[in-house]
Amino acid sequence: MNRPEPRADLKILSGYHSPQLDVSVRLNTNESPFGPPAAFVDAWLSELRAAALNRYPDRAARELRTAIARQVHQPVERVFAANGSNEVLQTLLLTYGGPGRRALVFEPTYALHAHIARITGTGIISAHRDDEFGIDLPNALSIIAAEQPEIVFVCSPNNPSGTVEPAATVAAIVTAAPGLVIVDEAYGEFAPESALTQITDDRGLVVTRTYSKVWSLAALRLGFAVARHRAIGAVPL
Repeated sequence: MNRPEPRADLKILSGYHSPQLDVSVRLNTNESPFGPPAAFVDAWLSELRAAALNRYPDRAARELRTAIARQVHQPVERVFAANGSNEVLQTLLLTYGGPGRRALVFEPTYALHAHIARITGTGIISAHRDDEFGIDLPNALSIIAAEQPEIVFVCSPNNPSGTVEPAATVAAIVTAAPGLVIVDEAYGEFAPESALTQITDDRGLVVTRTYSKVWSLAALRLGFAVARHRAIGAVPL
């Protein structure tokens, strides 16, 4: 009996797993030890009771995206929402990465950037951070100029170091990069500034966010990206 085999490049990979420990503070997953306010839970349950659960939801999630856009002070056309920021990243890599394309990551950083790149068939270029765990800008610009990656990942605040990239560093990388620059701001609410203010309709900048961390909603699996309308419009919904 012939059986299909997984891709050879995936057979050597193991899944991304963070042990779910029975402790109050889970530093390995960075979950909030505090739940959302009771009033929020009550309002959420009230909305859930009124939802038409027998119907498929709006595919474009217009109401949700409109609310997120209002929260981050961006046009709704720039917002894409998905099941956690991990699915946002996967969708971006499926759309803009893939075989024959490469993503640049600055290690050590969030392991899922490289992991999702691999499972989508995207090649990986690894660069090291400086001694303070920041991005060495001259080195980064040199690598971008030489390698011309289709995607550049910037994690700020960086996981696991917590270091925040200066706005000037992000701006220089966006200017130099030939493709998308994905700034992962899963911990953006803990930083003094955000790359959201740098998004315009003529720049290849994408900022990803999640409700899992500061909003204490890891179980709801809600993440989103903000980018120029052209980049969001290319995502196959």
